[in-house]
Amino acid sequence: MSDSKQVSVRRDQSNSRQLSARDFARFSEFIHTECGIKMPPSKKTMLEARLQKRLRALALPDYSHYCAYFFSKEGMATELPHLLDVVTTNTTDFFREPNHFDLLSRNVLPRWLSRHQGRELAVWSAGCSTGEEPYSLAIVLSEFQLQQPEFRFSILATDISTRVLEHASRAVYAEDKLEKVPKPLHKLHFLRSKDRSRRLVRVAPEVRRLVSFQRLNFMEEFSFKNRMDIIFCRNVMIYFDRPTQERLLSKFCSHLHQGGHIFIGHSESLTGMQLPLRQLAPTVYERV
Repeated sequence: MSDSKQVSVRRDQSNSRQLSARDFARFSEFIHTECGIKMPPSKKTMLEARLQKRLRALALPDYSHYCAYFFSKEGMATELPHLLDVVTTNTTDFFREPNHFDLLSRNVLPRWLSRHQGRELAVWSAGCSTGEEPYSLAIVLSEFQLQQPEFRFSILATDISTRVLEHASRAVYAEDKLEKVPKPLHKLHFLRSKDRSRRLVRVAPEVRRLVSFQRLNFMEEFSFKNRMDIIFCRNVMIYFDRPTQERLLSKFCSHLHQGGHIFIGHSESLTGMQLPLRQLAPTVYERV
């Protein structure tokens, strides 16, 4: 075989291992429509890397075969949850952005209880990932309940990814995940693995029982039996474009009691959005 033919074969083989621009555009449009996540051309290499695991799992030779399979009737029925797991980012910690939890326990909860004696506080962790946020909320609300025995609450935690919801339900984490958890709460709310070499902890059963996990896609129509009092949706909207963010926040407001609160991530902003919210503190808003 001549050198020029060898170069041509190598180039063809290399191209077969890359996601074509056409297939990427197809995935990008689908991902944005299905779950609101922006997938610009700069994310092509990232998507290729994350899809490698699916190619291996399905024993497919390249991305073009995966694309054909995914958009087939069978693929849409079975592969969609796996693709959504691939494209969602799940970085989170216990007591992440701790000032939110301080504001919640010192300001929001006492004020709410003074106005709503006898009613159950409804909290939604929207985009809960692997569960650290809703369990942090459960700990804070439990600690408040010790001081105010008449206080009652419920926590709903949702995510689009079935994989992270399974992780959250197991409630098993690496020991270093407790770095931001106040030391006095470690023994009260976490169980260490009997095999200390594994360096794992599990959320205590009395905390796990306080959180209900459910799959929910923000891009679909959704409803709840009752309105929420507090919504935590932090570091989720950064993956959406501006119009999608505003539509989502309008949905949130429609499911939030007047006087209820929304907590967003510190890298997120509502500036310029027409929403029935007033700012109480950086990244904390009240429904008006």
